Amino acid sequence: MLASLDGAIGPAAETRIPITDEGLTRGDGAFEVARLYGGRPFAIEDHYARLARTCEGLRLEADLEALRTEMDALLAEAGPVEALLRIVLTRGGRRIGTIEPLPHRLAVARVGTVTYAPNRVLDGLKTLSYAGNMLAGRLAKEQGFDEALLVTPHGRVLEGPTWSFFWVSGGALLTPPLEDRILASITRDRVIEESGATEAVCTLDDLRGAEEAFIASSVREVMPIAAIDDLELPAAPGPVTQEAGERLARRIERELAALA
Repeated sequence: MLASLDGAIGPAAETRIPITDEGLTRGDGAFEVARLYGGRPFAIEDHYARLARTCEGLRLEADLEALRTEMDALLAEAGPVEALLRIVLTRGGRRIGTIEPLPHRLAVARVGTVTYAPNRVLDGLKTLSYAGNMLAGRLAKEQGFDEALLVTPHGRVLEGPTWSFFWVSGGALLTPPLEDRILASITRDRVIEESGATEAVCTLDDLRGAEEAFIASSVREVMPIAAIDDLELPAAPGPVTQEAGERLARRIERELAALA
């Protein structure tokens, strides 16, 4: 893996930051992860815009223009790879970029619900304070599932720890509303625009009648869900999921072609 630290590019394993940086000691910082297709980052302007909003929300000062220049240099050094670009800004003032391999992708996922209460003060911000999200995934895996689906103590279905949730009811594609304090996902926006999905409040009872469901994220794109807890879904993937995946793939192709 390659890394850039304040513009200095080298092997990620040899890149160092001070152990006193509060990005490490307190999880105080911002981050973004963009998918690279042949070395080209998808929706990078949206990622930079969300990063700026997170910095503003955290009162985190960062030189975003310098960051852009440094990330361009890192991408040029990496070449035409199929990978991830992770951008991290820390409270200690570090600008970090890493080129990471794509994780293994399952054909379908079985998800287990985990009770979760969003933190109001961090609403809408993509911060380094991800311990709760990561723990949710581990709790789900301890129960034999592939992924976690976050559900409030009052039974409202939200999202995954690192992905957006979509389901199909009566042939209509639905996703939980941002007002339920989920992250404004870039991939979620593209799926809504391309597939005509609508926002709707979702409970576990609502999912009993679901025909299909899927995960949407930069890393996974569209990944069918085969089961939620003990509920086996009728189709994985079903026709709506397949079409959503195809529409998203075409959208990605169009946006990347526009950058060429």
